[in-house]
Amino acid sequence: MSDKFKEKKSLEVINQDNALVTENYKQKDEFYSEEEVEEELEEEIEEEIEEEDFDKVEDELSDDDDILEIAKKDVSNASTLDFDWDNTSNEVGLRKVRSNKELEEIYDKTLSTVAESEVVDGTVISMTAREVVLNIGYKSEGIVSINEFRYNPELKIGDRVEVFVENKEDKTGQLILSHKKARALKSWDRVNEALEGNEIVKGFIKCRTKGGMIVDVFGIEAFLPGSQIDVKPIRDYDIFVSKTMDFKIVKINHEFKNVVVSHKALIEAELEQQKKEIISRLEKGQVLEGTVKNITTYGVFIDLGGVDGLIHITDLSWGRVTHPEEIVKLDQKLNVVILDFDDEKKRIALGLKQLTPHPWDALSAELSVGDKIKGRVVVLADYGAFVEIATGVEGLIHVSEMSWSQHLRSAQEFLKVGDEIEAVILTLDREERKMSLGIKQLKSDPWEFIEEKYYAGSKHTAKVRNFTNFGVFVEIEEGVDGLIHISDLSWTKKIKHPAEFTAINNEIEVTVLEIDKENRRLSLGHKQLEENPWDVFETLFNIDTIHEGTIVNIFDKGATVALPYGVEGFASLRHLLKEDKEQAKVDEKLEFKVIEFSKAAKRIILSHTKVWEDKKKTDDKVVVSVSGDKSKKLTTLSQKKVKINVEKTTLGDITDLANLKSQLEENEDTE
Repeated sequence: MSDKFKEKKSLEVINQDNALVTENYKQKDEFYSEEEVEEELEEEIEEEIEEEDFDKVEDELSDDDDILEIAKKDVSNASTLDFDWDNTSNEVGLRKVRSNKELEEIYDKTLSTVAESEVVDGTVISMTAREVVLNIGYKSEGIVSINEFRYNPELKIGDRVEVFVENKEDKTGQLILSHKKARALKSWDRVNEALEGNEIVKGFIKCRTKGGMIVDVFGIEAFLPGSQIDVKPIRDYDIFVSKTMDFKIVKINHEFKNVVVSHKALIEAELEQQKKEIISRLEKGQVLEGTVKNITTYGVFIDLGGVDGLIHITDLSWGRVTHPEEIVKLDQKLNVVILDFDDEKKRIALGLKQLTPHPWDALSAELSVGDKIKGRVVVLADYGAFVEIATGVEGLIHVSEMSWSQHLRSAQEFLKVGDEIEAVILTLDREERKMSLGIKQLKSDPWEFIEEKYYAGSKHTAKVRNFTNFGVFVEIEEGVDGLIHISDLSWTKKIKHPAEFTAINNEIEVTVLEIDKENRRLSLGHKQLEENPWDVFETLFNIDTIHEGTIVNIFDKGATVALPYGVEGFASLRHLLKEDKEQAKVDEKLEFKVIEFSKAAKRIILSHTKVWEDKKKTDDKVVVSVSGDKSKKLTTLSQKKVKINVEKTTLGDITDLANLKSQLEENEDTE
């Protein structure tokens, strides 16, 4: 046999047995390296081949199994090995190398049978910054992304985890696993078990959302309300993102696959016990240190170390406080005094201002009623204004003490918040800590010398302030008001409501009729500024005289007729019938006969029907005589004077009426 052939066959045998033995030792966890095993095998086989009959070996080379068996037999008979294989831990040496089939069976027993889309348990054997290597008992290890274990930052080598077999062998021969899918397959069962068993579960906070956070629990995205993160109000949710925390499942909506978790529930039970212990040790008047937990518009919540108390806004300072933020800040530590507490409701009322002396105690003893003081307006109300004399010391200026006017108005018309004013002390009660002030007292009372300035018959200009059904209230000056009765507005017009005659805030001329100093009242008149025209009307509108008039209004009982000189008369419906038997209409000008005149009642009763009825009865003949001519001239002159001005109702010209009366009297004297 040639050396080339021997070398070739020897290498083939060595390679086959080397692989088998190496694999066998790896399975048995031997401490010999592959290089050492190959070196020993090569030496033994070369020695045996040189001693054998090479012709016999050549005949047997046709069967590889026979060659392998010879190689195994020669190796077992080798006596030149440097290692004592009998002393190894598995007590198997090179002399006990088994056949391929036997080795395969042993190897297969060390492997697990896995199938794709199956959930199995694996052991963490290695971890990198990006991947986790797992041994699931298969012929190769699987790899899972480290991101799938974000919820469990405490993961370490040796931990057992569940994985989902996605692919037993991809294009690169890699076993592909997924921990996330394995969790998802069993997550709902676990979530329901945790809810029923009141278990504590771990969750990874993924991100913020409206009203709370999204938490990964068993691969399910659960909702963590902001109010359930902690017993304390959370001002910055972002600090919790990417954190792993313990949670309690509080609600599951199976229809919508929603899960709600709470971290606050885990600590509430412990805090509840702490509250009971703290409240049991509380006493009224006790001073404790606390931390500002929350600020609202009505007060401040203080954390007393497991239990909360409230400082109402009125108990923060002796002075006026618009908002608690003017006094305290969040997370500020301060001392508070216990004012009251309720064991059942676990409510504690706290105070801050009670730790300092009351400002009223430091008020000057020399301050008394009648003194003038300065202060700042801090609060306005419809009924008055509060003025701060010193921090925590306030006085009230009632709206009635702001002006001498009897026409009460709102305090906002006189003052505004922040005004620095001077006032007079009206009352001072140190025990009740109350003070009333006034600013109108800084001016003289206009009613003190009212009779000198506003005597009866004096004329003034007033401003209309208010209406009533019976008259008009006017103000002559600040503090001096008067009433014009509705009957004193006009001599000639019949006014049903003052709004028909004037308007609020209008100026009106008045004369003083009467003064009531005791009750601070003035009786005023407007029509008295003119002479009474009814003295003239008495001579003009005699009974049976005929005058032209205009119908200005028709109502159920009759009509109002405008006569000359601004006076009005009344005609009943039956006296409005015209000669053609039709009823007179509004704005129609007709002749009317005076059938009744009353100066006292200021009433003139008219009739149009009487005019045309009397004409029919009157003889058309005119008796001509000297006396008759004179009488006719006088009558004609009177009628012309009466018919000078036929207009709608006005105040009239009193001077013309007086002149007309004088002329008529002169004519009578001439006759």
